Amino acid sequence: MDYSVDLTGKVALVTGAGRGIGRAIAQALAGAGAVVAANDIDAASAQQTAEAVGGRAYPADVADPLAVATMIAQVTADSGGPHILINNAGVEPKAPILEMSLDDWRRTLDVNLSAAFYTSQAAGRLMRAAGGGVIVNIASIAGHNIPLPNRASYVASKAGLIGFTKECAREFATYNIRVNAVCPGVIITEMTAHLRSNADQMKKWLADIPQGRLGDPDDVTGLVLFLCSDAARYLTGQAINVDGGKVMI
Repeated sequence: MDYSVDLTGKVALVTGAGRGIGRAIAQALAGAGAVVAANDIDAASAQQTAEAVGGRAYPADVADPLAVATMIAQVTADSGGPHILINNAGVEPKAPILEMSLDDWRRTLDVNLSAAFYTSQAAGRLMRAAGGGVIVNIASIAGHNIPLPNRASYVASKAGLIGFTKECAREFATYNIRVNAVCPGVIITEMTAHLRSNADQMKKWLADIPQGRLGDPDDVTGLVLFLCSDAARYLTGQAINVDGGKVMI
């Protein structure tokens, strides 16, 4: 989809770019002229996205700070350093609090929240030296106190990511680095496929969405492109919902 955003000359690192929203964002950024560095923990998926957008693949586990430092150093060596960082990588284990394993709890916070700190710190230092940059964190409406049964770790991580976004924006503003969060509702991706096949679940979702439909990845990428563009130059520290109006219910 063409939103007439020109990111020519910009290098964009997208984490979790191997599928779903991450791949859609990578494609949109490339379509706007950016050089895309496609990260995913799955090397084959990262490579598929990289080939699709004419960029390079950087397989790495973003929950590992050493792997993040190595990845961003390599992106810098290959392309001149990230001007745009999209923190999209995420996991969503399902279990009641009383049954959730410590491994699932820790892994969710590591991937969904701590990884954004690792990448923002490493890329932020380069952006500071370069005179500015853009960071967009893909959070969720679940981080806005929207009930999501049996996903306590996911809700906690996304609420934390929204808080981190605001504090990061406050600290980074003096370096001309803008930091915002995008908070999708239910988006049609592989992650939601098993739930979308449940007629009762679909009926419940649609009843709670004023626009009467689920989101499409293009609904997310349009906002991400705007936030990465100069049109959003006075916008930072925001957590913007992309949910068809669900949060206002």
